[in-house]
Formats: sequence, C-alpha cells, structure tokens
Amino acid sequence: MLTIDEIRTNLRRHPHEPAEFEPDPVQAAVAMILADGHDDLEVCFIRRTERDGDPWSGQVAFPGGRAGPFDLNANAVAERETMEEIGLSLGSDHLIGALPVRPIQRQELKIMSPFVYYVGAGAQDVATVCEQHEVASVFWVPLHYLFDRRAATELEYPMGGTATSFPGIQYGEHIIWGLTLRVLESFAQIMQRTLAV
Repeated sequence: MLTIDEIRTNLRRHPHEPAEFEPDPVQAAVAMILADGHDDLEVCFIRRTERDGDPWSGQVAFPGGRAGPFDLNANAVAERETMEEIGLSLGSDHLIGALPVRPIQRQELKIMSPFVYYVGAGAQDVATVCEQHEVASVFWVPLHYLFDRRAATELEYPMGGTATSFPGIQYGEHIIWGLTLRVLESFAQIMQRTLAV
C-alpha cells in the first residue's frame, strides 16, 4: 500500500506545473483528495447530478470545476469548488502536489489542472453534498482498490451516436472512467504503480 510519505516523495521527484492561469471558465481544476481511512488512504470522488447540458452528466469525477473571475490561481479553483460542492475546506497546507495538466476540447473547456491534497483523518465525516444541482453523491474509495485488477471493467457510452466501449474501475454502483480515469493513470505512473485497468 502507498503511504502519504511515499506519495509526497514521488510528487516532489516528478513536479508538474499547472497551466498558465487565467481566471476564465475555459480553464478548470480538480482536487484528488486523500484522507486517512481505517486500513488505507482513501480517495474522494463525487458522482455528478444527471442534468441536460452537462457533458459529464451522471459521471464520477473529482471535486472541482471551472475558473471564476476572482480565482487567483488554478489550485484556488480546485479549493473553492471543493468547498462549494462538498463542504470540505482545502488550503495550501493540504496541497501536496500537482498532476499533469489535461487538455480538453469540449463545451468551451480547454484545459484542466489536477492537484493532490491530503486532509488527514475525519474528512469522510465532513464531506457532504452541498450543490445538489451539480453533485448527486460523495463517496470514498480505498487507494489500493484503484490498483486491483479485479476492479477493472468496461463501460458502453454513446459517442457520436455510436455505442463505444471505455475502460473503467468499478466500485460498487460507480464506474470511474474517462477524464477522471486519465488523471488517476498519471497519478499511478508517478507512483510507479499499475492502475486496475
């Protein structure tokens, strides 16, 4: 199992800079939040509310969202959005590193900066749905589970009117796939681990 010290060390050895920041909604940022669980670190995920006009409707994601006019930098976006969506307060003392920036060409969103945070114990009891029009649920996954081959699955999703198969990680009723899975893949690469898929 990965420890928080190993994660800190690997992120320091492989530093990544967020995109050059502009307080513009074409930029987004997300928070990969780690907390102490019973036997392992746990990772926070949200399931987005199903709604028209949201290209990620109903999908599993990290807390986060688009930049606003008063955000000072990319990690400020992730921290503000996390508070708004699930009521969890993140700050510079929780930030342990950045992951590779992800280019996006969808719905006028151009780029996403992912950050890794560590919040110690008890966050699972604090995090709750605060913005029901955006977030349907909050759940935590033991970190080791993301590297367990038995969790690998496939998801059929319509792309351009054609059902297309995508790799994913099944956790209960949830499937982690798409952009969120790609962020996890970069995390796994930095940690020198192999993701479940």
